[in-house]
Parts: sequence; structure tokens; C-alpha cells
Amino acid sequence: MEECVTVVSSPTVSVRLTSTLSSFEVNRRFNRGITIAEFKSKLELVIGCPAASMDLQLFSTSDKFLQSLDDNDTLLGSYPVDDDCRIHVIDRSGSLTGAFSDLSKVEKYEISEDAYEKRADSLRNLKKNMKLGRFNEEYVAMREETLAQKEAENKAALASITVGKRCQVQVVGQPTKIGTVMFVGMTDFKPGYWVGVKYDEPLGKNDGCVNGKRYFECEPKYGAFVKPMSVTVGDFPEEDYGLDEM
Repeated sequence: MEECVTVVSSPTVSVRLTSTLSSFEVNRRFNRGITIAEFKSKLELVIGCPAASMDLQLFSTSDKFLQSLDDNDTLLGSYPVDDDCRIHVIDRSGSLTGAFSDLSKVEKYEISEDAYEKRADSLRNLKKNMKLGRFNEEYVAMREETLAQKEAENKAALASITVGKRCQVQVVGQPTKIGTVMFVGMTDFKPGYWVGVKYDEPLGKNDGCVNGKRYFECEPKYGAFVKPMSVTVGDFPEEDYGLDEM
């Protein structure tokens, strides 16, 4: 007597989901008995685009394209959807082309400076009435005094900083760096006093040139400009990184 074997597939299937809206891949389990239309509705919460704007592509477990899931009335289980296969969602709503993120395509409301100054419901008028920010004379005076004091401290720090000296640079939130002073004085890119440093390692932002003006020479990414208060001159020998060793 021949033995009869009945294969019963699982009522649910686990698939990998990718989309044109994200570089991430997620795993979800779905019922094989739902239609493609119902499947798309469930994908709205996962992918983030309208079901009506979705095109679905089915890929095998080895990411080989199999077919499109384009019949909304067909059951998901009618397609060769197996565990660990991939379904790719193509968004046709406009997000893919940047229609909702390209601000250059958005019509902007413009108002003249004089008209804005006369408006009683503007943020500027509110700040004036509440004496906030630059409209608070006491705050402005205190801020200017603080900036003047800080600049005076930076100017005083320049007394010990001269071109050619070895130095240590300590900027808040950054690692300590060692280098050589290459420039001391005023610059065109920002007001105040600045110190140009050539670091021993490529931890800088430039090659001694800023906005087309050269202040000193060094290799790219070895140069930087810092405030004098961040610079300490002294005996800081250059480290031997063993570059001459074989």
C-alpha cells in the first residue's frame, strides 16, 4: 500500500521588508490568507507610505527577483512567498522624488523689512514688548561686557605665544592636540585674535588657508585656527610614530 503524504503549509509567513524610503530591513510575520490589498494596508504602519502608492516586488531568500505582487484581490499565500523571502516596497507617492522634502519647490511668503517692522503680531514685536534677547538693554550690555572681557583675556594670552613655538591645544569637547604655532594675530574670516597651529597629526580642518587667504603653510587637515586661551606653549616634543621602522 502506498503511503499518502499531505504537506500542510504554515498559515503565516515571515518575510523581510525593504523599501525605497529607508535603507533598513525589517522582519514581520503575516497571514497568508490576506489579500494583497489588505497586506498593503498593514505595510502602511511599517513602511510609512500610503497603500495606494505601493508597488510590491517579491524576491527569494537569496534576493533573486521572482515577480511583482500586483493583483490586489489575490491572496498573499497564492504567491511563492516563503519564510525569509524579501518583499521590496516601491513608494510612488512622491517621497521618493523629494516632492515633500525639496523646499526649493515650496512657494514662500515674503515680506519687506519695513512691513514686518510695523506688524503688531510679529515675533520681533513680541520680543520688544517682553524685552527679550537683543531688545533687553541689560542683557545686551552684560553680553558685550562678557565678550569684551573674553577678548581681553585672549589678547593677554598672546604675550607668550609666538610663531615657531611648540604648543598644546585644548578645546572643550575635543581631544588634546600637539603642534607648532604658525600664525598669531587678526584674521579676515572672524573678528578677534587667533592662533594658527600646524598639528603633528591630521586632526585639523585646513592647510593654513581659509576662504582663499593663506595664513601659513602645512599639509591638508593638519592646520587649524584656535583662540589664544586654548593654546599652551611649552616643551611638547613631537611623538615618534615609528614611521621609519621596518
